Parts: sequence; C-alpha cells; structure tokens
Amino acid sequence: MSSGKIVASMLVLVAVMAGLAVWYLQVYGFYDQVDEISGAQDIVVTDAQGATHPVAVADFKAIDATSSPIRYRACFTLDPAELADATPYAGATPLNGPGWFKCYSARALTADLESGGARAVLGQAEIRPDVDRVIVVYPDGRAFAWHQFNDKTPERGVMD
Repeated sequence: MSSGKIVASMLVLVAVMAGLAVWYLQVYGFYDQVDEISGAQDIVVTDAQGATHPVAVADFKAIDATSSPIRYRACFTLDPAELADATPYAGATPLNGPGWFKCYSARALTADLESGGARAVLGQAEIRPDVDRVIVVYPDGRAFAWHQFNDKTPERGVMD
C-alpha cells in the first residue's frame, strides 16, 4: 500500500470517528435524567394574572442538559382541573427529543395540538432568559413539557 493510500485511509477513519463522536454527544452525551421528586416539585402553571402555582404531578420522567436551554423534555400526569385558569400558550411548538426518551413524541404532540385533542398552557415564563416552559395537557391527565424560545423582544416586551 502506498503512503498516499495510508494517509487517505487515516483521514477517512478520523472523519468517521469524529462524526460518530458528534452523533453520540448530541443524542446521548449531554442529557441527564431529572430527579423525579425535585423535578415534579418544579412543575408550575401560570394563571391569567401572571402568577405561578404549583401543581400536583405523578409519574414524572424528564431529561435536561446544561449544554442548551431548550433540551428539557418531561412526561407526567396531573389533574387537568388544576389547569382550568392556566394561561393558554399560543404558538406552542413541540421540540424533538432524543429517540431513546420514549414517553415524549413531538410528532404526536404537534398533531394533537393541531386537532384540539390537547391544549398548551404556559408553565413558567422566562424559566431561563428568553425561554418559556410549555406544558401540553390531555383531558385524561397526561401531560408533557418542554422549553421553547419565546418571542419577547426588549422593544416590545410582549409575546407574539
């Protein structure tokens, strides 16, 4: 084998290894499981007056990552009656989660929001700068949450 082929083979091998490393880090590497107890206690809902209220949550599962403010995904159950006066969240856009986090499906959430089978409410505004926690709830009490960039701008100070 000539030295040119060896160098080319090494470059291809390094590129493949780098690609696999990036894929692994994006899909698995940065996510951490959120503690069930403290994570469930952190779920709040914002009412029409802008006040946040804790809600009783069961069967809580969530993941988050410090590498991005919008990697949070959660699945849980609650009593939908607790969200009767919750602020609706216009423009809720479920964000894809990693495939291994099986309880959360952005595709199903999007379809159910569009059909009216579920409704989106504001969990907490500005949970991180320019990021809101959105909660989607079904009539049977299943609920899902994610962090979504909001449309606030300093000039307007309002959400679109």
